[in-house]
Amino acid sequence: MDRQAFEAMALEHLDSVYRLSYHLTRSPDRADELVQEVYLRALKSETWQNFEERGGGMRAWLFTIAHNAFYSDIKREGRRPTPVGEFFEESDGELTPGEASPAWDQASFDWDQVDDALKHAIEELKPEFREILLLWGVEGLKYREIAEILEVPIGTVMSRLHRARKLVADVLMADPDQAERLGINRLAGDETVGDES
Repeated sequence: MDRQAFEAMALEHLDSVYRLSYHLTRSPDRADELVQEVYLRALKSETWQNFEERGGGMRAWLFTIAHNAFYSDIKREGRRPTPVGEFFEESDGELTPGEASPAWDQASFDWDQVDDALKHAIEELKPEFREILLLWGVEGLKYREIAEILEVPIGTVMSRLHRARKLVADVLMADPDQAERLGINRLAGDETVGDES
């Protein structure tokens, strides 16, 4: 594949890469920076020339770069000394089998239109749960693809996804009116959430 075709294929996934970057960084400015980093890394000549389309294809490959770049930055920032003034300012501030298909069509997904209660429940998840839930539920990736992107065993993906879904459901089920409005059902003793059909 020539460079022009590679760039066109990579840019088709710009929205998805930004969406993942936003949910990793939780900041529009940092998400923009992460997206730039992803495409800078992807478009280096030694990188794009070695690209092989397999598994999840281009999108999964770009997600892997985004995930690795984000967590590399986190580790680098963790090793950096924190100025005393910055420390106090921060502390004072506001703190495979049988996989289900994605809940909606990723091409038409609009995070701004998601119910505020559901959005809040997802945003309150620990990052390792939130990332897997979004890769599966929003981006429509399979367990195996998520495992490859995050470099974790497939069993870890399955257990974290189960836990994330349960945590979100528990938050939403706390308000019966809200649960009914969102179409969430729970039978006595059943941990299944929502309508699986």
